[in-house]
Amino acid sequence: MIQHARRLLLSLGLAFAMAIGGVAPAAMAQVPYLQLIPQNSSKYASIVVDAKTGEVLYAKRADAPRYPASITKVMTLYLTFEALSAGRIGLDDRVVFSPHAAAQSPTKLGIRAGDSISVLEAIQAMCTLSANDASVAMAEKLGGTEQRFAALMTLRAQELGMTNTNFANANGLPNTRNLSTARDIAILSRAAMRDYPQYYRFFSQVSFNFRGRTITNHNHMLSNTPGVDGLKTGFTNASGFNIAISGVKDGRRLIVVVLGGPTRITRDRVAESLLLTGFDVIRRRGLGEDIKVAQNFFEPPQLAAATEPQMAQGDTGDSLSVRLASSPPPARASQIQIVEPRSVPKLSGKAKAQAGGRWTVQVGSFNSRSDAREQLSLVEKRFGRHVDDARAVAEKDGGKYRARFQGMTEEDARDACKALKAKKQPCVVMAPGRG
Repeated sequence: MIQHARRLLLSLGLAFAMAIGGVAPAAMAQVPYLQLIPQNSSKYASIVVDAKTGEVLYAKRADAPRYPASITKVMTLYLTFEALSAGRIGLDDRVVFSPHAAAQSPTKLGIRAGDSISVLEAIQAMCTLSANDASVAMAEKLGGTEQRFAALMTLRAQELGMTNTNFANANGLPNTRNLSTARDIAILSRAAMRDYPQYYRFFSQVSFNFRGRTITNHNHMLSNTPGVDGLKTGFTNASGFNIAISGVKDGRRLIVVVLGGPTRITRDRVAESLLLTGFDVIRRRGLGEDIKVAQNFFEPPQLAAATEPQMAQGDTGDSLSVRLASSPPPARASQIQIVEPRSVPKLSGKAKAQAGGRWTVQVGSFNSRSDAREQLSLVEKRFGRHVDDARAVAEKDGGKYRARFQGMTEEDARDACKALKAKKQPCVVMAPGRG
C-alpha cells in the first residue's frame, strides 16, 4: 500500500510538471519529497549513483563541501577491512582503548581506558551504534595515533578519487577540517562494497549483542525501506542529518547520499524518494525511454538557485553523462604505512631528552601472531602506566612471534620489567641491537 502511494506521488508530480512546464513524460522522473527541505537550507546536498557503472543519475550540490559527521567512519571501516584482507589483523584480535579513545564524546560504547574489545566488536560498534570511542581505538591500533590515521584516511581518499575530502579524525566528531562532499561519499561507499564485499554485510546489521545489551542500528532505513542493505548515518549540529544508503532492486544496485537534512525523518524520506526514483529511471530506460531525473522542479526556489562551487568540467549536475571519478584500489596501501603497534611513542621525560628510547621489553614468545597480540593487550591492561610510551609489537623472529614493547629508555625498560616481575609476569629487558 505504501509503495503504491509513493508511485502515485511520482505520477502526480510528473503530471503536475507537465501541466506547468511542458515536460515530456519520457524526459524526466520527479523526486516528490525534495520540497521537504527548508528554503533557507545551506547544508543540503545529494547524489544518486549506479553502483555497477558509476553513472550519476542525479546530483545536487554534489561537489559542495559539507561536514560528513559519522559517515566519516566508513573510511575508518574501509581501512579496517583493508587490514583484515591483508592479514595484518584478525577479527578476534584485541583493540585496546587508550585514555584518548575512552574520552570521546557520545555516542560511544563507554569502554574504560585500558580495557579492550575484539576487532569484530569494534566493527559492529562503528556500523550500528556509530561508536566514537571504538573508531578512535581502531584508528590507534592501525595507525598508532588518531592524527596519523587521519592522514592515512585522507591519502587513501585521494587515491580513491575523493578529491574534495579531508579527514581530521576517525569518527566525524565536529572539526572544521573534516570535510567531504556528496560525490566523494558516494565514491567511498562504492569503493567499500567493490573492494571488500566480504565485509559489506556489517553495514546491513540491524543490531548486535554487546556484553549483555542489544545495540540497534541508527540507520532505520535498513528496517523500513525494502532493498536497502547499508551503509551509514551521521549527524552533528553543523552537518544536519546525513545518510549514505545502498539498495538493490531487480538485480540493480544504487547508492544514494543525502547531506544536511533538517530532521532524521525528512532525510530518510528524501533518500528513499531518490532511491525509488532512481530505480524507476533504470526500469523505464530498460523499456527504451530516454529519461533522466528532474533536478530542480520540486526544490524550493531559494534552494535551487543557491550558489554552488564550480563543478568539474562537463558536470551540469543532472547530466547522465557524468561518471563517478572512482579508481581501482591502488596496488599498495600508501606511503604512510599502517603500523602494527597500538600506539607510537609519546615522548616524555628522559625519552624526550634522548629523542626516543631504543630499549625493548619482551613479555613472551608464541607460535601465532594472534597469541602474541593477546599477550600484549593483557600486559597493556595490567601495566599500562609502565608501557604507555612504548610501541607494542608482535614481531616474527624465526618460527616464533615475540611480544615486545619497543622504543623505551633503558631506565624505563628496567623499571617496567621490575614491575611486571613483581606480579609474576615474565619479561626480558633487551638492549639496542639485541634481538
